Amino acid sequence: MLRAVGQVGAADAFRYSIGDEPRDHGNAMTSRLEQVCLDKGLKMTEQRRVIARVLSESVDHPDVEQVYRRATAIDSRISIATVYRTVRLFEEASIIARHDFGDGRSRYEEMPSAHHDHLIDLQSGRVIEFRNEDIERLQQIVADELGYELVGHRLELYAVPRSGKPSSDTE
Repeated sequence: MLRAVGQVGAADAFRYSIGDEPRDHGNAMTSRLEQVCLDKGLKMTEQRRVIARVLSESVDHPDVEQVYRRATAIDSRISIATVYRTVRLFEEASIIARHDFGDGRSRYEEMPSAHHDHLIDLQSGRVIEFRNEDIERLQQIVADELGYELVGHRLELYAVPRSGKPSSDTE
């Protein structure tokens, strides 16, 4: 059974998050990511706040170039170097997670509060977050059978839509 990370899909048997709806972080004045930065004691310049807000509101695992374009739409004084430095700082502080989905660029998301896996649509580039209890159990069984204690994993599925099903059709 797939469990939703966010958005509910077709029926209870298949639940997923494709990131089409904006994330609600409560207080509109301070994004969730900004608050995490403050809680960790990071100095938050106005430019870092903008970058944190952009990442917090992102639903599509953006790369640095995408973060830069979105941030400069808010504050044109932000340089690409500032974005690179800020993203690296946030990653080193375990505030955001970096992913390499095989397209040659690092992509980012807020550090997940709950475990989830990813399915990457190779035609559209869309990243679908999901959780599947059968997969989770099978990984534990494999580790047990090989004499290991499973302490974590990362699963990325690369796929193309089935024939006749457009990649934008996610329901």
